Amino acid sequence: MTRTGTPPQPHALASPLDRIHREAGAKFTDFGGWRLPLRFGSELAEHHAVRRDAGLFDLSHMAQIDISGPGAGAGLDYALMGAHAQMPTGRASYSMMLAEDGGVIDDLIVYRLGAERFFVIANAANRAEVVGQLTRRLAGFDATVTDLTLTRALIALQGPKSLQIVTAAGLPQAAELGYYRAAETVLDGVAVILARTGYTGENGFEVSCPREAAGRIWEVLAQAGRPFGVAPCGLAARDTLRLEAGMPLYGHELSLDITPAEGGQGAFIRNKETDYVGKGGLAGRAVTKHLIGLTGEGRRAARAGYPVLINGQVRGQVTSGALSPTLGHPIALALVEGPVPASGTPVQIDIRGQLAPYQVTELPFYTKEKS
Repeated sequence: MTRTGTPPQPHALASPLDRIHREAGAKFTDFGGWRLPLRFGSELAEHHAVRRDAGLFDLSHMAQIDISGPGAGAGLDYALMGAHAQMPTGRASYSMMLAEDGGVIDDLIVYRLGAERFFVIANAANRAEVVGQLTRRLAGFDATVTDLTLTRALIALQGPKSLQIVTAAGLPQAAELGYYRAAETVLDGVAVILARTGYTGENGFEVSCPREAAGRIWEVLAQAGRPFGVAPCGLAARDTLRLEAGMPLYGHELSLDITPAEGGQGAFIRNKETDYVGKGGLAGRAVTKHLIGLTGEGRRAARAGYPVLINGQVRGQVTSGALSPTLGHPIALALVEGPVPASGTPVQIDIRGQLAPYQVTELPFYTKEKS
């Protein structure tokens, strides 16, 4: 008997896997202008499936952008914070697009697929701005920017058994693909881009494919994963997984008002000799706040926007928070003003008028080595 999920919302873009999700009984939400699965059943079960076995995610809302031409590498070096012109083919790099004053327009991943070809994955909500900025910033370079988002799909497989699953699906070369690497290959007769990156703190892969082949690729991975306990997963599990791994979410830990250093991503700031948009603004912008990790006791989770008190004084606010399914206690990321409090420092979070005890904790909260 076919199950149906949340009724379609006509104003939101539909994933190419929308029908498959509805038949699976998914509960949907609008996110970044798209209608996406929030959960298929229990978000807790989906979270644990990724930590224990593997989870299959539909990421077709993410912006997929092709940058091609002799000047593509130099153009990206000017347009983005990272260094890309010297990246070897097959490598991936976490990078950011900055505003002139050093604020973050978006964080993204750049893959080099050839001598004159790059592939960029950006956040769905920032797609129009990123494409527009790339087009303007690369106008003086011999390069072409092409938005592929609506012609492609993106599927992620995350979890400790993900390598076994992609191998069983017909991609034995995945074992030779290192972390933050990518390659063009063929899966079940479909030309795909296979990347080994992720947003969960686990081993994992992403498969970019033509939109019309999305259902086929999803089913191939799902069937190969059944003996390994793979589960379809929604945005709810993806958020708690990335939070446990201490990974930033744009609009929460990074924004136009939050610089890379303030958002805990200072290690990715490149002191390139060449100029890039936002370099001067970043150099002249004081770091006034810091991202910290917090852990609490009991079952009361802090949420974004809740005030954080240190020594009885409000010093900042929570940017992301949840009850950690893996660790069994509340965790949160917060931006605080002033000096960085040392690990173990007691703080309080105002949870709807009641002060809950937390303490500063080193990030990430969870790594797969500790599991």
